[in-house]
Amino acid sequence: MDLSLQQLTQALSIRKQISALEQRLSTLFGGSTTPTRGRRRGGRRTRGSRRPMSAATRAKLAAAARARWAKRKGTTAAAPAAKAPRRRKGLTAAGRRKLSESMKARWAARRKAGGAAPTTKAPGKKKRGLTAAGRRKLSESMKARWAARRKAAGKK
Repeated sequence: MDLSLQQLTQALSIRKQISALEQRLSTLFGGSTTPTRGRRRGGRRTRGSRRPMSAATRAKLAAAARARWAKRKGTTAAAPAAKAPRRRKGLTAAGRRKLSESMKARWAARRKAGGAAPTTKAPGKKKRGLTAAGRRKLSESMKARWAARRKAAGKK
């Protein structure tokens, strides 16, 4: 792209106007509106740019850090009151004991009844699987197939 000197000076004057307008805009809102040209959109900041933090926010962060350190060291922190510990999910000792006793009672009743485990199957359902005759027929056909393979391998 070959630009003439006139085009370059025109582009420079437009850039200066944009900068001046951005500066006026930042004075209107009281903040700094920096051009986003140097940063990637939606990505992380570049290495040198840091978001300014207010003194109040820094104080809050420092107080929270001091509270964490005090908790770790075992001393009490002056600022926040400690929250009640969250209850862990799972069985309590009493619940585990109750469950154990009920299981023992169930096993004792089963032993007393004759040791047969209670079945949940419907009495009219047919059991699936091979019968003895079907298993024998399958075994014979497999043996015949293997013999044919051995015979074919021997001829080659």
